[in-house]
Amino acid sequence: MRFERAAYHWRRFKRDKVGLASGVVVLLFVLMAIFAPFIAPHDPEEADLNKRLKPPAWMEGGDWRHPLGCDQMGRDILSRIIYGSRISIFIGVTVVLLAAAVGTVLGLIGGYYGGWIDTVLSTIVDILLAFPLLVFSIALMAATGPGIKNLILALTYKEWVPFYRLVRGEVLVAKKMEYTEAARSIGADDLYIMFRHILPNVLTPVVVLATLDVANIILSEASLSFLGLGVQPPTPAWGLMVNEGRQHLLTSWWVSTFPGVAIVILVLALNLFGQSLREAFEPRLREK
Repeated sequence: MRFERAAYHWRRFKRDKVGLASGVVVLLFVLMAIFAPFIAPHDPEEADLNKRLKPPAWMEGGDWRHPLGCDQMGRDILSRIIYGSRISIFIGVTVVLLAAAVGTVLGLIGGYYGGWIDTVLSTIVDILLAFPLLVFSIALMAATGPGIKNLILALTYKEWVPFYRLVRGEVLVAKKMEYTEAARSIGADDLYIMFRHILPNVLTPVVVLATLDVANIILSEASLSFLGLGVQPPTPAWGLMVNEGRQHLLTSWWVSTFPGVAIVILVLALNLFGQSLREAFEPRLREK
């Protein structure tokens, strides 16, 4: 039955040409990140001041050894964009996996047991919801200091909340279903019911939400790196690259523009892909 339902949703998704095209774009970015050492034409951290602010290949003074030009340190922009995809995708996926795990487990516990446990968790969620994610992350990064590890933790601290709210709502419905009552009547313990019967039925909306959330995390990471609170130089990160080229925007627009375009394309593709998954697999999420 589950296989037939999954096949039905997959057929619906395949009819969405925008979703399929977006998925291909996301896959290309993932492959680019995985095979960066083989694709990048230069070392992303290798500086050459003789090539400082070298324009793209199609402009006067450019050449095809550096198709997108060089930055203020003479580093190849294309290579830095390729390696920067590793940072963005790694942080986005890591934060979402941690947040989804924490939010799902707490949502299962709060929704299943209710009572004071649910009250305490819901109060914490309400407090966290009072602070925008970026403001909350900026405050944490200012307190803990910049760096990839602190950046992941700062983004995870609040990002589990949407997963908690989603799973809790699904569990409140699932624990009253016949299959849950049947498992309870034959003596199954709470952990077995939660993780064997309820969890598989709430995983689909969690996966859909996670896909949409990766785009938000990538955008937040780029924003924090742009502000100097995230990834630190000379590590190539798209937000940091946009900030480094800000002073040369009028004369050397390519330094900031191309990393910015990479952010826009990946975030847009992830959002469109996630929207298509939501429409095909879990249309109820539109109301959440």
